[in-house]
Amino acid sequence: MHSHNHGTASGRVLIWSLFATSAFVVFELVAGIRAHSLALISDAGHNATDALALLLAWFAVYLQSKPADESRTFGYHRAGVLAAFLNAITLILLSVWIFYESWLRLVNPGPVNDSAMLWVAAGAMALNGGIMFGLHRTGDKDINIRGAFIHMLGDLLGAGAIVVGALVIHATGWTRIDPILSFLISFLVVWTAWDITRESLNILLEGMPRGVDLQDVADAIRSVEGVLDVHDLHIWCLGSNSTALSCHVLIEDMPPSQSDSILHGMNHMLGDRFHVHHTTVQFEHMSCAISDTGCVIPVSGAHHHHDHHHHTH
Repeated sequence: MHSHNHGTASGRVLIWSLFATSAFVVFELVAGIRAHSLALISDAGHNATDALALLLAWFAVYLQSKPADESRTFGYHRAGVLAAFLNAITLILLSVWIFYESWLRLVNPGPVNDSAMLWVAAGAMALNGGIMFGLHRTGDKDINIRGAFIHMLGDLLGAGAIVVGALVIHATGWTRIDPILSFLISFLVVWTAWDITRESLNILLEGMPRGVDLQDVADAIRSVEGVLDVHDLHIWCLGSNSTALSCHVLIEDMPPSQSDSILHGMNHMLGDRFHVHHTTVQFEHMSCAISDTGCVIPVSGAHHHHDHHHHTH
């Protein structure tokens, strides 16, 4: 029950933060265009990556709060992941445009409204600081929430840099600092968006989850008591934090009542060691004379799909 309260609390904070950040992105973009500040425009892009991170984090929290039977459907997960992928690609393109503009500004600097730059960036600092405080107060240690928190921290630093830049422009009139800042922030946006692109693409392409090695899993399954061999092993991502696995497992010829304990042991091990909770396992039986050499394991070409029923008692 306790974690569920965490979930709803952080879900609420995330949804408010998402709305606030999205509104601020629009405001910052307009302000940046009017103040001729590229740094503000690129920071709006950076804030957009944050809105994206918040959206994904909220989506994950929302899915976790749904009943277990619905978590089997792939539809929700994929919709969120696809949205993330498209948004991240858009942000990378935006950043490329800002790189180009920054270069033009460095060669040929123009006037920048430094007071507008200062106040908008100060507003960004207040917004991100507030969201960080809100997320911290929920006490939720989930990886999604941590990710959103780190995004906000990066943004706080970016906004702080713009405040410093605005003060420098005000004091010295050196407007080249604006494109320099926008260059750095865009680099940060590309960095973040690239990570989101990679992760979401991996899920969309049914890739291996990060940090899981197929060979390790195969060896671990073989070490489960009663398992002779495993083949046709597939592992893939359903969503940002749920992994599925399917495989064929070779066991001795035995009644289903006995093979159940092997399945149980396998699922337990997969859940504990690899955080895999969605498994589909097909058993294949092998009848053999008891000899010193043990059983001969058939080559993967010879798939004997015996039915569970014809057991010789």
